[in-house]
Amino acid sequence: MPKINVYLPDDLAEAVKETGLPVSAVCQRALEVSVKRVSAIRAAVIGDLSDADPTAGLTQFTQRAKNVVTLAITNARERGAAEVGTRDLLSGMVTEGTNLALHVLRSIDVDPQLVLRAVGELAPPEGGGDARRMSTTAANALEMTVAEAIALGHNYVGCEHLLLGLLAEPDGAGGEVLRGLGVELRAARHAVGAALMGYEQAKLAGASPVVNMVNQAIRTALEPVLRRLDRLEARAG
Repeated sequence: MPKINVYLPDDLAEAVKETGLPVSAVCQRALEVSVKRVSAIRAAVIGDLSDADPTAGLTQFTQRAKNVVTLAITNARERGAAEVGTRDLLSGMVTEGTNLALHVLRSIDVDPQLVLRAVGELAPPEGGGDARRMSTTAANALEMTVAEAIALGHNYVGCEHLLLGLLAEPDGAGGEVLRGLGVELRAARHAVGAALMGYEQAKLAGASPVVNMVNQAIRTALEPVLRRLDRLEARAG
């Protein structure tokens, strides 16, 4: 049986030793689940999109995320593209209008309408088509979307993960648009984590989830700035 080395941070390695967790069994189970999820998305995105429900294979996707994929397919067909690209996924994400990814963008000072405008300014496709399949970059972005959800320990795939997947895909037009507007993968990951934390706190407190998500993300983004101001004031004093 082939062996795979797993490297752990020092503090985690010490905790594992203290608790006596069976690392091999835990890793094997986690990898089994992850491989199944990635294999499922890989099979789904390379299929023919002319089926009655092209999102049927996206079993881990939330309804909003499925709606985004449907909007992406519609957008690609309306512009006469041969394939559904990352630009269509990004356009669908913004057009859907109610998902967490849009709140994340706003929390890092990116107006979703600017994103939509930038997508609209991309060069039109060469030749006509009926968008019956995903482009290579779109398929890669959706696979990375699932990987981002797994890395965050989530058993679902939402639009916030799609935002990260588009950014993680290095060659797609969707990621290029986002990066051109100043959206970086690391900052987006922090903003997603802050937004989800705010959402959980809002559910516990019974407050408006949207308001709490945005406020929490903003507070997280401002923390390093505030710490720097405190240091400057201390030096001036």
